[in-house]
Amino acid sequence: MTWNLPNLLTVLRLLAAPGVAVMFLYFHRPWADWFALTLFISAAITDWFDGYLARAWKQTTKLGAMLDPIADKAMVVIALMVIVGYSSMSPWLVLPATFILFREVFVSGLREYLGDTAGTLKVTQLAKWKTTAQMVAIAVLFAQGVFEHYFGADTPGAVLLGHAGLWLLWIAAALTLVTGYDYLRKSMPYLKD
Repeated sequence: MTWNLPNLLTVLRLLAAPGVAVMFLYFHRPWADWFALTLFISAAITDWFDGYLARAWKQTTKLGAMLDPIADKAMVVIALMVIVGYSSMSPWLVLPATFILFREVFVSGLREYLGDTAGTLKVTQLAKWKTTAQMVAIAVLFAQGVFEHYFGADTPGAVLLGHAGLWLLWIAAALTLVTGYDYLRKSMPYLKD
């Protein structure tokens, strides 16, 4: 195992993922929302920095390449679980969250099944945009929770954040499905027995 700053940032992001949910176990709202939002945004920023630093310093490693997508998926899956759990279970929120969760599990399964040939499923630029869209949508939805507790759920700011968060989540879900289909298409030659 090679330990360098980019890998350390990735590991910290991976450890931060369950921390988002833990905030809601140990703190009351709105503090839980604040802490989760801060932790989530900090972790999302390290996602960009660890990749940038690894390439700039020529410190890319197999460990980092393996842990980075796991950390991304853990952050997204756990944050969506918390947001859905504390929501009104609106289908407008549950459906895109379901698409995102399904795709993340499906692509992880494809990569595991393909093993050494999983290099055929390298991360595309569109998949990077998908991750960015997911992170932004989730951050906006956490911010809505903060705003609601200070100003009320029916205030224009809370309503605007809620609508923006849902729209962004649907955009992320659409990108998620497109990239999931792309990975499935690329893996088809290897799925024949």
